[in-house]
Amino acid sequence: MKNREILELEVNGHRRQTAARPYDVLLDVLRDGLDLTGTKRGCDMGTCGCCTVLMDGKPVLSCLTLAGQCEGKAITTIEGLKDGAHLHPLQKCFADAGGSQCGFCTPGFLMTCTALLEKNQEPSDGEIREAISGNMCRCTGYVKIIEAIQQSAEVLRARKAGNEGQADV
Repeated sequence: MKNREILELEVNGHRRQTAARPYDVLLDVLRDGLDLTGTKRGCDMGTCGCCTVLMDGKPVLSCLTLAGQCEGKAITTIEGLKDGAHLHPLQKCFADAGGSQCGFCTPGFLMTCTALLEKNQEPSDGEIREAISGNMCRCTGYVKIIEAIQQSAEVLRARKAGNEGQADV
């Protein structure tokens, strides 16, 4: 473990420790150090969005973020979206609407959209397109992805209003 130091990170609501070098990026620490493989390696240049995670509720590209910069921050990965055995509404809506085909880019989209819907539970198609502009999908034409996000927004609004049974997925 030459040149490694112990990092203490808060990931998906749990304190975790792992050894990392000063130049290790968050993506490698999550996947290799913490065995959280839901976050995907795409381009390694910050252009595809596959590696998106949330840091203090904001989407960040884990392939460009030094792991050492994450101490004291709350990191949420795709594994942290579900509630026990229940999928997050975004996950369920992506599946129901066909928002993912091969699924490789889906974790990045879900994390980006989680941040969007936390800020804005009634996003327009234009606001959704702007939010996901940093995420690439090579399989879909984005129509089903946008539909899934809109469906999820409806579910979240209904839950917030206390009408879970009317718009539950």
